Amino acid sequence: ESFLTRLYTVHEIEIIRKDIKKAADNFAVKEAVAKMFGTGFRKIKPIEIEVLRNPEGKPYVNLHGEAAGMAGQQGITHIHVSITNTKDYANAFVVGEHRES
Repeated sequence: ESFLTRLYTVHEIEIIRKDIKKAADNFAVKEAVAKMFGTGFRKIKPIEIEVLRNPEGKPYVNLHGEAAGMAGQQGITHIHVSITNTKDYANAFVVGEHRES
């Protein structure tokens, strides 16, 4: 349980309890977002990147804490998310949309 609560928010854990594969999917997104910032997990924690789904199942990201601060500093206003998985792997691709100056 403590492993889950270090990496995932309460809302993410609710999703994972219904479908354990979402743990890998969500972590892949968290890692992709951390790399998008150019820091990996050196400056942010995985739990600060919350991965949820809209009613149609499309994933989206809510940022908290230092991750939200980094997005603001970098001018990122929206993060587009794509997840693909197989029996053995989960992969995620993210694109940070930058506001115009």
